[in-house]
Amino acid sequence: EKCDMVDGQPECIQETFSTCWLTGGSHYRSFDGKTFDFMGTCTYTLTTTCNPDPTLPAFSVEVKKQEKENSKVSSIGSITIHVDNITVTAVQSENGLVRVNNHRSRLPISLSHGKLRIHQKGKSLLIQSNFNLKVLYNWDDHVVIKLPAALSGKVCGMCGN
Repeated sequence: EKCDMVDGQPECIQETFSTCWLTGGSHYRSFDGKTFDFMGTCTYTLTTTCNPDPTLPAFSVEVKKQEKENSKVSSIGSITIHVDNITVTAVQSENGLVRVNNHRSRLPISLSHGKLRIHQKGKSLLIQSNFNLKVLYNWDDHVVIKLPAALSGKVCGMCGN
């Protein structure tokens, strides 16, 4: 829930999210619930703003996939989030660390006056923006992206548009 003013009165409003995930390096579930497999080994945009509306937040979440050793399966090598001229990269197996604009940093971190907060949640990394983008990555083979429903239909990428 979030608090907002409705007809001059503070009110709690239920917030809804769209969720996308990538697991095992090749199994996807898009924001609209479609599941598919894709094995490619390259850098792919999972989600980004693609609507020309200048009031929408500009962001992107990318995944770099690589071939798993001794296997024909792809794995997640790293994920990169771009928000507010900040680039945050989490590299597979670098638990407890992220690279902020190419500088290694320990968690937790608050960036751009709190617009981007990064901390560890259990065994995973959680990145949260002030516009409610949430990216959860386990530093291995599982990424979850949550977006506020208000951005539904306004993003592009492997997670859908």
